[in-house]
Amino acid sequence: MSSYLTSPFVKVTIVIAYLTYSMGILAETAQEKGLAIAKEQKLRDKGWGDSIGNMSMILRNAQGDEVERKMRLKSLEIVDDGDKGLTIFDQPLDVKGTAFLNFSHAIEPDDQWMYLPKLSKVKRIRSRNKSGPFMGSEFAFEDMSSFEIEKFKFKYLRDDTFDGQASFVLQQVPTDKNSGYSKQIVWVDKEHYRALKIEFYDRKGSLLKELVNFDFKLYLNKYWRPMRVEMFNEQNGKSTELITHDLKFNTGLSQSDFSKGTLKNVR
Repeated sequence: MSSYLTSPFVKVTIVIAYLTYSMGILAETAQEKGLAIAKEQKLRDKGWGDSIGNMSMILRNAQGDEVERKMRLKSLEIVDDGDKGLTIFDQPLDVKGTAFLNFSHAIEPDDQWMYLPKLSKVKRIRSRNKSGPFMGSEFAFEDMSSFEIEKFKFKYLRDDTFDGQASFVLQQVPTDKNSGYSKQIVWVDKEHYRALKIEFYDRKGSLLKELVNFDFKLYLNKYWRPMRVEMFNEQNGKSTELITHDLKFNTGLSQSDFSKGTLKNVR
């Protein structure tokens, strides 16, 4: 028996069996790898606190005609939940004073309200309507939410290169039954874990929109933000571009600055 166990053939067989067992334990499934990448992406964007930005929203129709809107965006990071956001439109006159309040959540449906100055009314955005267009743009109300791990089921698809940057390509499927998307395909750069491009597929599985983030800028030596974002609708030829003119962090915002009760009086 001892001579059999110490024979070269048996030793090699045992080593192969051990390596196969070890690799089986360590190997990640595509779902596990996708989730791990998404978690790292989220982890690298924790701790920024709050921010205020001045932005332009440029709406383009299929013929290239443009309408520009000026707006301010206030954001507040919430620990153990989704972030809060307040968007205030300043120009042109037909949208001046319009305000959008968003409470993102990790598990529960987001809470969203829109103040319409012409009606002097605060309107709640219902969950089943969140796939609708935000202010006539190519962004949906659900696109205005913060990125939360619990909102998706992830799957690693492949490695790729986008705009010269080595990237992971992930599939993320929304867990919300009211989402307007069947899936999203995301290019995440391997160095900084930034979302470079996102493809949005409609409920029928057809490509609906493509979002590309441009001109990233580093804040607080840690947090990357795109200064230009373009959402192009593949089905109607329209697009919306968001341009950030300036962005400041640690401005002293608190939860009292994101109150539904004061939505009519935001300035």
